[in-house]
Amino acid sequence: MIRRRTFLAGATAAVAASPSRGQQPTRPVVGYIGLSLSVRQRWLAAFRDGLASEGFVEGRNVAIEYRDAGDGNERIPELLADLIGRRVAAVATTGTAAALAAQRATTTIPIVFAIPADPVRIGLVRSLNRPGGNVTGVTFLVTELIPKRFALLQELLPAARRIAVLVNPANRDTMEPAIREAVAVSTRLGLETRVVSASTAAGIVTAFADAEGWGAEALFLGGDPFFNSERTLIAAEAARRTLPANYHLRDYVDAGGLMSYGPDLADSNRQAGVYVGRILKGERPADLPVVQPVRFELVINLKTAKALGLAVPSTLIVQADELIE
Repeated sequence: MIRRRTFLAGATAAVAASPSRGQQPTRPVVGYIGLSLSVRQRWLAAFRDGLASEGFVEGRNVAIEYRDAGDGNERIPELLADLIGRRVAAVATTGTAAALAAQRATTTIPIVFAIPADPVRIGLVRSLNRPGGNVTGVTFLVTELIPKRFALLQELLPAARRIAVLVNPANRDTMEPAIREAVAVSTRLGLETRVVSASTAAGIVTAFADAEGWGAEALFLGGDPFFNSERTLIAAEAARRTLPANYHLRDYVDAGGLMSYGPDLADSNRQAGVYVGRILKGERPADLPVVQPVRFELVINLKTAKALGLAVPSTLIVQADELIE
């Protein structure tokens, strides 16, 4: 493996015990909630690193209560109610659904989000520079990167004209913007697109079969937490059907996918940890501007490209932040 950047990694630390309801906490307790936390160890480690950079080390002078909602949003309100009942000093959320649910659950406890959606458009904050209220955080700009991802896919496959776009219909906050932007970009580039959808593992297999039956020459994955939890299956289906695919996170390439372009989410989660630390020191979420990513990474799996019979152009090779061999 050729590495051109160093990424945060590490095992998840044990969950520290929280104080009982009747006791005054001896150290601040931070709630951390999101989907599929079990497959996000690198992101969790980055969040803790951000906290530590502000002087808060888990198990020493801060406790973190983790709540994993699994693959769906149904349990998020219940998990949030439990965290709020434990008098947490702040709540960190990953994913749009968790952030919106946290905003509905409390107007007093500080909330720091890490989401792919536009927080102004969905009503989380008043503006990026002046969030207002008790909510701030980090946005990944996944939808805004769709034109760049299509351009990279076209650079890799200049003769391809039929592109399948895989989305999760259970997550309208990410699905609808992704479809609109993907269709608009593909039309400008003179490409045909077919939207295929899945919200279960079985649905992923069916969606790939649909794309293959239509004659897709490549697959474009819409960003979604559920897909990330099933990234190994998605990469395997793409390989089985010899379908080149473009992803928004390097996690898919690590799992055997072909190519990804997107923000360095470890860095974004680190920034969320920094914000929680600053809030624990006394700063207000209303005064902390929403952070947008400044680091983006192009990762290409050369082993997968070879298996697909693709010669990666030198123009992409020199752009890549990491090449996996």
